[in-house]
Amino acid sequence: MRVVVVGGGLTGLTAAWCLREHAEVTVLEAADRTGGQIRTIDLAGARLDVGADAMLARQPEGVELARELGLGDDLVEPRTGAVWLWVRGRLRPLPEGTVMGAPTDPVALARSGVVPPAGLVRAALEPLLPRRALGGDRSVGDLVTERYGRAVTDLLVDPLLSGVYAGSIDRLSAAATAPPLWAAARDHRHLTAGLRAHRRRTSGTAGPVFQTVRGGLGRLVAALADALGERVRTGVAATGLERFGEGWRVATTDGPLEADHVVIALPAAPAAQLLSAAAPDVAGALGEFRTASVAVTALAYARADAERVVEGSGFLVPRREGRLVKAATWSSRKWPHLADAESFLVRASVGRVDDPRGLELDDEQLAERVDAELREAMGLTGPARERRVVRWTDAMPQYDVGHLQRVAELRASLRRGRPGLHVGGAALDGVGLPARIRDGRRLATEVAEGPLGTR
Repeated sequence: MRVVVVGGGLTGLTAAWCLREHAEVTVLEAADRTGGQIRTIDLAGARLDVGADAMLARQPEGVELARELGLGDDLVEPRTGAVWLWVRGRLRPLPEGTVMGAPTDPVALARSGVVPPAGLVRAALEPLLPRRALGGDRSVGDLVTERYGRAVTDLLVDPLLSGVYAGSIDRLSAAATAPPLWAAARDHRHLTAGLRAHRRRTSGTAGPVFQTVRGGLGRLVAALADALGERVRTGVAATGLERFGEGWRVATTDGPLEADHVVIALPAAPAAQLLSAAAPDVAGALGEFRTASVAVTALAYARADAERVVEGSGFLVPRREGRLVKAATWSSRKWPHLADAESFLVRASVGRVDDPRGLELDDEQLAERVDAELREAMGLTGPARERRVVRWTDAMPQYDVGHLQRVAELRASLRRGRPGLHVGGAALDGVGLPARIRDGRRLATEVAEGPLGTR
C-alpha cells in the first residue's frame, strides 16, 4: 500500500509514524524543516520553544508519543502554574477557581482585583438569572456575557482564549473552543453550578496539567522525523492532485508520485489550493475557514535585571488594555530545565485576528516595542540583551460559531466518491499537541481500515 502524506507538521508525521510498518509512506514537506508550528531555537545559550511550548498532560496522546520515541525520561512539568493578568497598569493574579476564565468563586474573584466593583456585582447575579435554551452553537462572548456580564468576558475569558486562538471572543464557537463552558451551560440551569461540578470532577485528577520535553518540543518532532528517515522529503511541495486509476497521482516539485492513499495534513488555505481540482467542494469549504497571524518574540535579560519579577509562569493581557503584547511566558520561571540558564528567558506573543498592529512592524521595531512593554509590566530594570522574532503567518485557525457542523459537512463531502483521500490538520480538530497527535492517529486508522487498506 502506497501512502503520500502532504505536510510534515506533527499531524502528518504522526500519521506516517503509525503507518510506517504497514505501508510504503512518503511525507512531503515544502519547507526545509519539519514540525510546522513546533520550533525550538537557540537563545542566549539555551534552547527555547517559539511555537507551542507545552502539551496538555491530561490528554494522554502527547505524553504517550514522547515515551514511544524514547523521550519519557525527559518529560518535565512546570515549576509553577501561577498566572497574572496585566490590568489597569499592574499585574493582578488570575482568580482561583476559574474555568477557562469563567469564575466559580466570587470571593476569589473580588480578592484578585481584576474585575471592578460594578462587574463583581453583575457576575454575582449569575445564579439568579433564568436559564436560556442554547439552541445551536453560540459564541463564547455571547454565552459568558449573558451569564456574568461584559467585564468578566473582557478581563478574564478573552485573554485566555486569545492566547490560544488569537481570535475574537464574539466569534469563537463555545462548543469548539470552550467545551467545559458549553457542557456546563447545556447540562445545568446555572453556569456557575455547572463549572463547579466540572472542577469537582477534575480536581482529583492525578499528575501535572502541562508537560514539555527537556530541551524543547523540537526534540519530539526531530525524533519522529529521524524514526521515519528517508520517508520524509523536505523542500518538496505538492503542487497538484488528480485521480489516477483506483488511486491518486500527486504532482510535486520533484516529480509525480502515485499512491493508493493521500493524506493532506496542511493548513486550510494550502489544503484548499491542492484540492481545488480533485475535490472542489471540499476546497471551497476549506477556503472559507479564517485564520489569524501572530508573532513570538523571544528575549533574554540579565538575571540582575529580573530580580523584581514576581513569582509565576507569566501573564495575559485583555485586549481592552490596548497593549501590543497579548501574553508573555517567563520561561526561566516556568520550566525547571531553564531555571539555571545564564539569562532570564521570556517569550511574548503579539497579534490577534482583528489586531495586526504588531505584525505591521519590522522585526527590530516589534522587538523594541515588546521589550518596552515587558519592562513596564514586569519591573525589569534593563533592556533585553538578546532578542529574536519568529512570525507565524495565517497559522492560527479560527473556530467560528458553527465550526463543528462545518467540519462534519466537509468530511461528509470528502467521503462521497473519493476513496483513498483523507484530510486533517489544525484547521479542523484542535490546535494543541495532543489534538494533533490524535488527528494523525485517526488519519492513519482511516487509511488502514478504508476500502484500499488491504492493497
